[in-house]
Amino acid sequence: MTEVLFYHLQAMSLESVLPPLLEKSLERGWRAVVQSTSPERTEALDAHLWTYSDDSFLPHATWRAGDAQDQPIILSIEESNPNRANVRFLIDNAALPADCDSYERVVLVFNGDDADALTAARSAWADCKARGFEVTYWQPDERGRWQRRQ
Repeated sequence: MTEVLFYHLQAMSLESVLPPLLEKSLERGWRAVVQSTSPERTEALDAHLWTYSDDSFLPHATWRAGDAQDQPIILSIEESNPNRANVRFLIDNAALPADCDSYERVVLVFNGDDADALTAARSAWADCKARGFEVTYWQPDERGRWQRRQ
């Protein structure tokens, strides 16, 4: 059964949250697709993932790469799954893909300060519950550590 995690960003940026989540996915031996809604955002994340840490990097490519099927992480604006990912990250209000039940995990990261993002997340939550997915909601505590909320 697909597990869907909702990460509610509050006083933190996607650029600070996404790399550790991707690192954890790779540690599990998973492949990942990160779906955005704009080529510009995808290109900015592409650059960020190469330079976010002085002592680490995340091996990845964009959906345009000729060897996308061989990459552990793909950044995309499309619903496709070119690298046979186990986990799909949805950012920037990207919609749930039609094939979300083919993933072990879907991670929806949304901006808590954006009314449109909140509305989209609530709609996705209802859709996931109706489809019988296991859903969890994560929110940072006062120290910025993720806490599962009910």
